[in-house]
Amino acid sequence: MIRRLCAGLAGAAMLSACTVVPTPGPQHRPPAHHPERPEPAPPPVVTPPPAKPATAVDSGVQSGPAFASFAINQDAARAALTAFRLSCPGLQRRADQSGLTRSGDWSQACAQASGWPDGDAVAFFANQLAVVRVGDGHAYATGYYEPEIAGARAPAPGYDTPIYKRPPDLVEGDLGDFFPELKGKKIRGKVQGGKLLPYPDRGQIEDGALKGRGLEIGYAADPVEFFFLQVQGSGRLRLPDGSVMRIGYDGQNGREYVGIGKLMRDRGLLGPGQLSMQGVMAWLRANPAEGDAIMRENKSWVFFRELTGPGPIGAMNVAVTGRVTVAADPAFVPLGAPVILQLDRPEASGLWVAQDTGGAIKGANRFDTFWGAGEQARTIAGGMSGRGQAWLLIPRAAAARLAEQRDPAARS
Repeated sequence: MIRRLCAGLAGAAMLSACTVVPTPGPQHRPPAHHPERPEPAPPPVVTPPPAKPATAVDSGVQSGPAFASFAINQDAARAALTAFRLSCPGLQRRADQSGLTRSGDWSQACAQASGWPDGDAVAFFANQLAVVRVGDGHAYATGYYEPEIAGARAPAPGYDTPIYKRPPDLVEGDLGDFFPELKGKKIRGKVQGGKLLPYPDRGQIEDGALKGRGLEIGYAADPVEFFFLQVQGSGRLRLPDGSVMRIGYDGQNGREYVGIGKLMRDRGLLGPGQLSMQGVMAWLRANPAEGDAIMRENKSWVFFRELTGPGPIGAMNVAVTGRVTVAADPAFVPLGAPVILQLDRPEASGLWVAQDTGGAIKGANRFDTFWGAGEQARTIAGGMSGRGQAWLLIPRAAAARLAEQRDPAARS
């Protein structure tokens, strides 16, 4: 550019002086590829990132070690077998989104489980199911529990945070009904003017979007405690007379779930010793105005119903069990399937049963361990963050079929 500009200026000066410069001979033309004028580089080739696996089968499935190598004791196996029996009706009825099993695969194992002696539960899992690994098996596990908070059935001084049941105008659809590739993806909202619109978010509901519609089933004393009860998905209200009202998940508004702990950590609001649930709650209470704004960034709102039978109730519509039930993503784990976790948190390592789901529990080898109720459960769940390996137990016929799909030569 500098050479071209100077040449142009020189030509203009010569013309203004009316000076004729004789041409010394044929003009020299630079070669097509001039060393001082390099050709433009071709545009870079942009390779799109690989699509994230949508199911367990997409992630890749490998055979695992023998069940006996995990050294599961009889007490843990007995508790898992009891939970597995509860899960069997749903396990056989539900379509498996993970692609690991087909209709009928679980029939034999469930039939055997019904009459299997509890005293030899280890043998059930060793003989009836096969161990497989999804993807690289790298697991991350958090914890949840059944919280108990102060509440009342009717509004009263000190009890003014409403707990709503599922509104009748909240509609839910499976996008797979319209687009097969989106099977299992849910959308929630409300129909207004012939259009499906987003349902009110947390801030709008707190500001009264549902007020006056008769949806209140109770009132919480502490909005921070109630926020975390919503995160857990079920809990107990300790009423003023000392009695307990149990409430369970009855739907969600369809808005985005945001984990405020990570959000606060990323903003530098939490120090190294504050990363547990207890640390987050302490910060929210110490900074009420900022805390309220941060909680509203989690737009998700959970609706509840009163539970009168055993509970809490998980995604399979059966009661979940502390230290046995684990929440998982149904696209990667068949709901009802046993799971083995080997983590850097010994208390969370062992045999679990996938009986629940969670808004933040997405992807392969992502789990949320359930610890029951009480202060010990609250402490363990609030500080749970375990990493390690995960293995699934599936019917032997399904494991053999997956092995044949990976390597047709392995067919016997």
